[in-house]
Amino acid sequence: ASWRSGYAEDCKSLHPGSIPGEASNAAGRGFSPDASLGEAYVRNDLPLPDFAALRRNMVDAQLRTYDVTSHRVLDAIERTPRDLFVPEKMRELAYTDRDITVAAGEGATRELLRPMILARLLQALEIQPGERVLDCAGGSGYGAAVLAALGAQVTAIETTEPMAALMRQNLAAAGVSGIDVKVASLGEGLPASGLFDVILVHGSAEREPEALIAQLSEGGRLGIFLGRGRSGRAVVIGRSGAAVGRRSVFDAAAPFLADFSAKPAFSF
Repeated sequence: ASWRSGYAEDCKSLHPGSIPGEASNAAGRGFSPDASLGEAYVRNDLPLPDFAALRRNMVDAQLRTYDVTSHRVLDAIERTPRDLFVPEKMRELAYTDRDITVAAGEGATRELLRPMILARLLQALEIQPGERVLDCAGGSGYGAAVLAALGAQVTAIETTEPMAALMRQNLAAAGVSGIDVKVASLGEGLPASGLFDVILVHGSAEREPEALIAQLSEGGRLGIFLGRGRSGRAVVIGRSGAAVGRRSVFDAAAPFLADFSAKPAFSF
């Protein structure tokens, strides 16, 4: 299958033995200790991956090397099974640095943020236990689950009921409770739900989300990616009294969210 071929490429950086027991299994099936685990999976000579081991490898090889140093963020991600939040046929790719698209019904799709990008933005937001967090466009619910693992009180919004239903289903399958999933406009947020300490937007925008900024509490922070493609950068927007400040954190490309397209200019 094509996903197995892709998985072979992504696993070339893994040595047999990085998953407990797999080095001896590979040798017993005629593979040298230096053989690619990915090739072994493609040939169906090894069982499906140990997702917990792949998750640890992702934290060590992708996140720690990408300047993610927050122990709380690293621990939350290591405790959250991303494989339960991607399509079943993509689960073996859940911990690789690849784009993964989730679909929920006709026309309802989201592209998940890559783990290293999500982790670094979460680190910049400095989320504390008990803080109210609005999670926007999280798709399958993985980001909301990580936020819950950080101890946040999470409300998640998606734009369609099929995607919101998929998020609820995935969160339940992962044993994550207490997250309120609503259908709402990304551009408008949830103005009737009070103010939020943190707002996390899982994608890029061509303009700052004014309505979401207005829903930040005193000292609140909003994390978003501004700019499309390679010109994108992760930005944290903070509120202090009537003042709003902005801080660029790192350069990164993120999935574009049409809800935050630039407003058309007037022409005469």
